[in-house]
Amino acid sequence: MSASTAVHRRPFTVVATFGTDHHRFDRLARWLERWLAGHDDVRCVVQQGSTSPPAGAEPVGIVSRSELLALMGDADVVLGQGGPGTVLDAAVADRMPVVVPRLARYDEAVDDHQVAFCRRMASDGRALLVETEEQLRATLDAALADPGRLRSGAGVPPIDDTIARVRRLLDETARRSVGFVSARRLGDVFASLRDHHRR
Repeated sequence: MSASTAVHRRPFTVVATFGTDHHRFDRLARWLERWLAGHDDVRCVVQQGSTSPPAGAEPVGIVSRSELLALMGDADVVLGQGGPGTVLDAAVADRMPVVVPRLARYDEAVDDHQVAFCRRMASDGRALLVETEEQLRATLDAALADPGRLRSGAGVPPIDDTIARVRRLLDETARRSVGFVSARRLGDVFASLRDHHRR
């Protein structure tokens, strides 16, 4: 094939979001940095919040939700902290997110609420749960080998169903555990999802 007829292929792209909370998520940043060190052909865009971005990634600070959804929609992998926003935004972008729950013992969150949430989302087929660096490496390597694995049409649950399941889980959990998620934040997430879905 001549240079003039060669097909341009975009790089394999990971979009990672560490959340906007003041707690840092350095553990996930280190895991991702070590994986990226062996994959210089991978493009990685990171909404890092208060966490220092991994070497080898393109930091974008904190972007608007519409910008984040556009980035997720163009990604082969959506990787993020294990919060409801990550799962719901990935579903809007027709992606199965790879989620890593924040842990209180590393001062990544006030408690371990993301562990239960992520495990439930994984068991419901709404997310791929990663709890160790080895699992993250294996998951990213599998996606790199099959780039369509986590993209739309690859068994990603419908957004309406995902919203309903997340709403039920958050309602159940909020009744049991003070501080799981603020009522205002929960309202903001669902309002923005409704607005986005109406368009």
